[in-house]
Amino acid sequence: MTDTSNLDTLEAEVRSQIDGATDEAGLDAVRVAALGKKGSVSLMMRELGKMSPEERQVMGPALNGLKTRLNDVIEARKADLEAAALNAALASETVDVTLPVRPEPKGSLHPITQVMEELAVIFADMGFAVAEGPDVETDFHNFTALNFPEGHPARDTQDTFFMKPDAEGMRKVLRTHTSPVQIRTMLEGKTPIRIIAPGRVYRCDWDQTHTPMFHQVEGLVIDKETHMGHLKGTLMDFIAAFFETDQVEAQFRPHHFPFTEPSAEMDVRYERVGDAVKVGSGDKWMEILGCGMVHPNVIRNCGLDPDEYQGFAFGMGVDRLAMLKYGAPDLRDFFNSDVRWMAHYGFSPLLQANLATGLS
Repeated sequence: MTDTSNLDTLEAEVRSQIDGATDEAGLDAVRVAALGKKGSVSLMMRELGKMSPEERQVMGPALNGLKTRLNDVIEARKADLEAAALNAALASETVDVTLPVRPEPKGSLHPITQVMEELAVIFADMGFAVAEGPDVETDFHNFTALNFPEGHPARDTQDTFFMKPDAEGMRKVLRTHTSPVQIRTMLEGKTPIRIIAPGRVYRCDWDQTHTPMFHQVEGLVIDKETHMGHLKGTLMDFIAAFFETDQVEAQFRPHHFPFTEPSAEMDVRYERVGDAVKVGSGDKWMEILGCGMVHPNVIRNCGLDPDEYQGFAFGMGVDRLAMLKYGAPDLRDFFNSDVRWMAHYGFSPLLQANLATGLS
């Protein structure tokens, strides 16, 4: 039983099988046949318990040495096979990165999405956070807290989509502006506040420049020092960044909004180039947004002291901004789901808006 010549023969056979393995699966089969629980080497090691102490002193080290050597040879062969497989994959899966993308990309960002991203980038650079709120609002958040008196035309069904009263008799509305987000933010009582509130809004209207659902973005700043000059500077910087021009000429006309006092509409000088507009030149003025200092009643309705806090707010239509900047002549086309229109007016999702390389 102490003759180790059989071990030499077995080692030679297993080594030959290891060298002949052409892939990892075949190599693993050789390993199992030799070193597995029922492998040839493992079965011989089980016989050690039947041997005399003298025989075990000879066969034990011999079998352990054989097992170690075979393991080393298997690991070396495995490394060779893995390297060969990787080289074969690299040779067969080469990619010419100079070729155009295939298949040609089909999807694109909607102009509204693009403008929303541009707005977020511009105002984030000014220190504004993005706030959101529900599309279905209470009368308090949508009207009362914003200083709309009872009987105001905006509360009429001809302007507003009213929901059926709930079990408690409360009648909610589809929000007519994103100003309720400002109310919800102020009610949290965490000042100072500097937010923009983009989102969908709903009104009973439908023609070339109006749709029942459209998009707005509104801004709000509340602190103890902000004044009308800060409002003007913020909006001038925004217009310059959005229309990507160094020259902006604007005028502020007195107006009336229930939630701001004083209130104003902002006009910018422009000229039309095709269906788009060029801001900063020309002899025409275009009203682009409404703004003003937050009314003391609104501040008071949100649990803040108007003698201590003040601020400004502004609002504009995202769809109209998209039409002006990118030359879409009809607002209704924005909602028609026409892939041909999207192919013309859409934006690559890989080119994200940023102020470093250009918004669009």
